[in-house]
Amino acid sequence: MAVKENAGTMTQAATLPTTGADVVVQSLVRHGVEVVFAYPGGASMPMHQALTRVKDRIRTILPRHEQGGVFAAEGYARASGKTGVVMATSGPGALNLVTGLADAKLDSVPIVAITGQVATHVIGTDAFQETPMVEVCRAITKHHYLVQNARDIARVVKEAFHLASTGRPGPVLIDLPKDIQNTLVPNPDFDVAMDLPGYRLPPPPAAEKIQEVAAAISQASRPVIYCGGGVISANAGLALREFATKTGIPVAMTVHGLGAIPNDHYLSLDMLGMHGTVYANYAVNEADLLLALGVRFDDRVTGKLSEFAKHGRIVHVDIDASEINKNKYAHIAINSDVKSFLDAVNPVVTPGDYRDWLRQIDDWRAADPMTYDQRDDVIMPQYVLEEFSRLTHGEFIMTTGVGQHQMWAAQWSKFKHPRSWFTSGGLGSMGYGLPAAMGAQAAAPGKLVVDIDGDGSFVMNIQELATLHCENLPVKVIILNNQHLGMVVQWEDRFYKSNRAHTYLGPITNPEATGQGEGELPASLYPDFVTIAKGFGIAARQIRNKAEVRGALEEMIAAPGPYVLDILVPYQEHVLPMIPAGMTVRDIIKS
Repeated sequence: MAVKENAGTMTQAATLPTTGADVVVQSLVRHGVEVVFAYPGGASMPMHQALTRVKDRIRTILPRHEQGGVFAAEGYARASGKTGVVMATSGPGALNLVTGLADAKLDSVPIVAITGQVATHVIGTDAFQETPMVEVCRAITKHHYLVQNARDIARVVKEAFHLASTGRPGPVLIDLPKDIQNTLVPNPDFDVAMDLPGYRLPPPPAAEKIQEVAAAISQASRPVIYCGGGVISANAGLALREFATKTGIPVAMTVHGLGAIPNDHYLSLDMLGMHGTVYANYAVNEADLLLALGVRFDDRVTGKLSEFAKHGRIVHVDIDASEINKNKYAHIAINSDVKSFLDAVNPVVTPGDYRDWLRQIDDWRAADPMTYDQRDDVIMPQYVLEEFSRLTHGEFIMTTGVGQHQMWAAQWSKFKHPRSWFTSGGLGSMGYGLPAAMGAQAAAPGKLVVDIDGDGSFVMNIQELATLHCENLPVKVIILNNQHLGMVVQWEDRFYKSNRAHTYLGPITNPEATGQGEGELPASLYPDFVTIAKGFGIAARQIRNKAEVRGALEEMIAAPGPYVLDILVPYQEHVLPMIPAGMTVRDIIKS
């Protein structure tokens, strides 16, 4: 290794030989990667050593669990619009990524996951920390590689980023044996041609299809736009707003479509589906034209498929051809990027006369508005979210865990912008909220990032509080703490005669034995989140009274670093409205 003399001190010149690990890291640099979430281990150590040589170019964030790392990579990707990168060692480290990879697949999040693997000559021998990651992840990734030649690394990384971010976004796995990482690669070619037979992106929508859609709109009297995560992924929020405003067609959003149009827009119907607004579900049910943009007709939206939107024609626009006609027949099917479609259709559509239709929707909205019991003796979770939205005016990025708190956040938060709301929708992964917020904060350091969590979900990745502290990531956490697995409790109440089957999270089996009646909370709760947070070096506070809410939120928002606000809420509260699984809008539960 060459050395040079500088003021009497011998220092190493930057002439290290290029190994496979260096090729991986240099490929990340060339793809514009600025942040990697990486947990080291024996089989990935060469890559970590290579990362230290580019620390001025790539920030390596050490999560405290690999699942936290992959969820953080998702949060980073969704906040930035770039591909998130996560790295783990072989065996248990790689397997801890599996839930996050499945989550990214279902929610169409671009992720490149790089895992260390045992050396090639012992693959298949049950070597220490060996797992066949390609086989494990075959069904939950968009594509996957086991690299067996160090000369292939640059091409594989290039392909992985292309696959993850084009078409329908998704996770791509690169499994790298340790000996391949250590192999010397003389004169690596970083611009090698990609080899992707059969992978073709759809062309722009045909002019005749655009005219067909325009004609359908002009003939409709009760149209509704049903928009989902594809609008956000395509960065088509502004184009959607132009389309809705120009035509006068109301917009219902899926849980992943929230933020595509502001909640306070006069054409917004808010969220539809199982816990969507009554008026959004009624409107979709009665529509004579449903414009489905970047959606997959998920069962949490449709309920009983044969009864969903059966009164009208369906236009389905989606980047993924396999989604079209998969769950619901499309009368006009367009396999296209949503933004390409909107950019093509916006110049040719004209305003429609939908006054009668909008009056009908207003009547439904007046008859069944979103509401909750305005109690003063307890803190209602909906009130917390309303107050947070009022204080922040919609200028935030919000993540959630999974459960009742997730649905209340979707219902009661006021979103103004795309890429301001990230939740685990398709897989429903508890523990998603805190690490996703961590990744979002790394992508958007100047923004207010808040994780709305439940006490059950929060515990699942609570160790990432250490990452927040050590990496100076000022994420705010609001725990809507009801001492129960709230959504499962709600289903127990509605469908199992309130029989509690291991859904109480406290130290005793019968919460009623403490005298905890309607709205009452025990004097001390388990676990003590304030003490735990402070143990991680993070400011925290617990509140029990409604009068404390606004001041506590203001204190949390103003805090210069991360903050945990533990808010005690009654476990008896349900998320309403609710359409039971597999049922129809006629079966909607309102109270």
